[in-house]
Amino acid sequence: MAQHGLHADTGSTANDAEVSGVEASEFDAGQLIMGHIVDEHGWHIAGDHSLPLPIILYDTERGFSVFSSARFEHGHAAYDGYMLHDGKIVAVDASGNIDEAASANIWDISLTKNVVSLFLVVVLVLITFFSVAKSYKKRAGKAPKGLQSLMEPIILFVRDDVAKGAIGETKYARFMPYLLTTFFVILFANLLGLVPFFPGGANITGNIAVTFALALITFVIVTVNGNRHYWRHILAMPGVPVWVLIILTPVEIMGMFLKPFVLMIRLFANITAGHIIVMSFFSLIFVFGATSPVAGYGVSVVSLLFTIFMFFLELLVAFIQAYVFTFLAALYIGGAVEESHEHKESIV
Repeated sequence: MAQHGLHADTGSTANDAEVSGVEASEFDAGQLIMGHIVDEHGWHIAGDHSLPLPIILYDTERGFSVFSSARFEHGHAAYDGYMLHDGKIVAVDASGNIDEAASANIWDISLTKNVVSLFLVVVLVLITFFSVAKSYKKRAGKAPKGLQSLMEPIILFVRDDVAKGAIGETKYARFMPYLLTTFFVILFANLLGLVPFFPGGANITGNIAVTFALALITFVIVTVNGNRHYWRHILAMPGVPVWVLIILTPVEIMGMFLKPFVLMIRLFANITAGHIIVMSFFSLIFVFGATSPVAGYGVSVVSLLFTIFMFFLELLVAFIQAYVFTFLAALYIGGAVEESHEHKESIV
């Protein structure tokens, strides 16, 4: 969890003294909050200690460069013609000045904090599911036990209340692997982000790139699996006059892209807002402490209570947002594979 004054690698040239040693007038609440929710090239552990992560750059002029983020000394030093500036890697000249033209040639594919955390989430999900699958094989026909008993109600909930209800009894099964994967990846990422110490604290689902990727996958699945009935209602809705279609068809096409956009923004905004609120309450201690130590200690009690309350609320939100994203994805898929009423009647 990147915090102002905790010597975390926030990618800026902020003062790296510990919070306890920072003068009250120097405290920047905005930097503390943004340092927590944005991605970074290092992972703060405790005090002055942080875990450097690999920097992987592709420069169209110089080729690949691989080195440790420790070379940047928390954003205070340049290395091999590169430097961290406001969380981004830029090119610098011999005098240490930013070279805008050279910076435009840099492709940053580094293993940042969010990337490493996402790999950790994937590993946790795989371990969990392989463990549960192994338990089902060993205890075939027996009552669930241990982790199996914890996961089974959640899996059945996603199957019965989400997939079957939104997609239908006959077509839900082939989409279950995606829906379960999406639900548990989001859930594990949300929960890991609430852990205030290493290896937790990363704002994975509060990163717009992560939610964009999840929404894009949903969009591709919906588009590829859309049947004739689905595309007919988008391109030329039956029973609608031609002059109305001139207006309606572009709106329907726009709706195709609006749905994944809503998925992306909803998850990103809710998770990010929760982290901002928690860090805002934490910042009140130092903001009031700037006036007097007595005010700082007095507010710290109230701030701590609100922070604890928000932590448990965020715990609930972690489950709710995983459910909402999965449910909406299932609804969109269900709309794409739903058969027309004429087709249903002919089957009956």
